[in-house]
Amino acid sequence: MAFDKKLLDIVACPVCKGKLEYDKQAQQLICKVDRLAYPITEGIPVLLANRAVPWQPEN
Repeated sequence: MAFDKKLLDIVACPVCKGKLEYDKQAQQLICKVDRLAYPITEGIPVLLANRAVPWQPEN
């Protein structure tokens, strides 16, 4: 099941309420402010702070 990119207009980071970016390759939504990544499971973003993993930008 594919992630619907239209959801990016209505979802926000549960920690800071900021904008999320879609990482298609890793199937996750990224908050660059908090440096957290939220998994996408079967096309559904799991926007729970306790399920987020640390995110490091690639140089």
